[in-house]
Amino acid sequence: MGNKLFVGNLSFSVSDQSLADTFAQVGTVQSAKVITDRETGRSKGFGFVEMASDAEAQAAIQRFNGAEENGRAMTVNIAKPMAPRDNRGPRRY
Repeated sequence: MGNKLFVGNLSFSVSDQSLADTFAQVGTVQSAKVITDRETGRSKGFGFVEMASDAEAQAAIQRFNGAEENGRAMTVNIAKPMAPRDNRGPRRY
């Protein structure tokens, strides 16, 4: 198992701090990060939360998966390892 969680379907107004505050209701949050667009800085609507233990991660999944936050039902599950990406070369504008 793991203690790093994927959190999807977030409101675009959620910040790193508000995400951490939400998950702190069920345990100790090691880190919380909302993923943002590199160009615009706008939230992509998902993020990652790392809990202090596997038990706290399970408690967070039980409490928040499907729970409504800011008008949206969150998706919370164990984060999968990032797949290696092909080097696509330089960006062209």
